[in-house]
Amino acid sequence: MEFGNNNFYIVAETERLVVRPLIIADYNNWLSECKSRFPSQHQYDEGSSDMSERTVEWFSDFITYHQELAVKDKAYIFGVFRKEDGKHVGMIDFSTIERDVFQWGRIGYSIHNHYWNNGYGKEAVKEAIKVAFNKLGFHRIEAHINVDNGPSIKLAESVGMEFECIRKGFIFEFGEWTDNLIYFKNSI
Repeated sequence: MEFGNNNFYIVAETERLVVRPLIIADYNNWLSECKSRFPSQHQYDEGSSDMSERTVEWFSDFITYHQELAVKDKAYIFGVFRKEDGKHVGMIDFSTIERDVFQWGRIGYSIHNHYWNNGYGKEAVKEAIKVAFNKLGFHRIEAHINVDNGPSIKLAESVGMEFECIRKGFIFEFGEWTDNLIYFKNSI
């Protein structure tokens, strides 16, 4: 794939899921599933939130922004959809950290909390990592995880990511510089 290609649209499928960029036709499904989230289950779970300002126009701008990031090779953002009924169950994103001789990126993932404990996170992330290596050209993918985010640690380990280190004062969150665990996977 040529990086910066404005025809960016990758679709990957697993047994139960489709991982692909959002399109405008996803708006009602996306909004409904965001509104269906349970209240936050822990500090790193967005939970239910006010979606009143998330209009179709906002969503269109959201998608355009995602496309611009992909064209510039800065980030690739995917929706996760259930095959059986097309329901939007979450999001996965890759950010480019460095290209050149590194081909290095970061993964982020989020499954709506009303879909937890169905294995969707593991299934989607495993497939998305294949996309990162085989279609986006990354060699190394990292997950940057808060030290007390047990569910994210468990997911990273379940897809074969390896713990590498703790980066001290790595990200500014909650009004302070916090540590992150670094999990990684390299292409083979």
